[in-house]
Amino acid sequence: MTEEDISRGRKNAIISYITIIGFIVAYYLNNEEDKKSAFASFHIRQSLGLWLSFIVVNLSITRNFDIFMLRASVYVFFFTLIIYGLSNAIGRKSQPVPLLGNLFQKIFANLGS
Repeated sequence: MTEEDISRGRKNAIISYITIIGFIVAYYLNNEEDKKSAFASFHIRQSLGLWLSFIVVNLSITRNFDIFMLRASVYVFFFTLIIYGLSNAIGRKSQPVPLLGNLFQKIFANLGS
């Protein structure tokens, strides 16, 4: 990724981590032909994976177990990963989030290409 590509896609990369609506907005903004950015696509894939994982875990595991500590730990875990990805986007880095980031890049490889 070039410095120009990072500068062009930085705004969309940051927006993608701000709720699932932010992901949708960033995805459509990045898909405009003249504004397509590999840097933004990388972070859009990361944020999509995080938000979908959060929803699946929240609906399946925490809904079946009404334990406050379990729910709190799930929220803290995903909030930490989202902050990590957001700080990478702000810092102009293309590092995958720990534990799940490389998997997200493989699963959503066609997204934003």
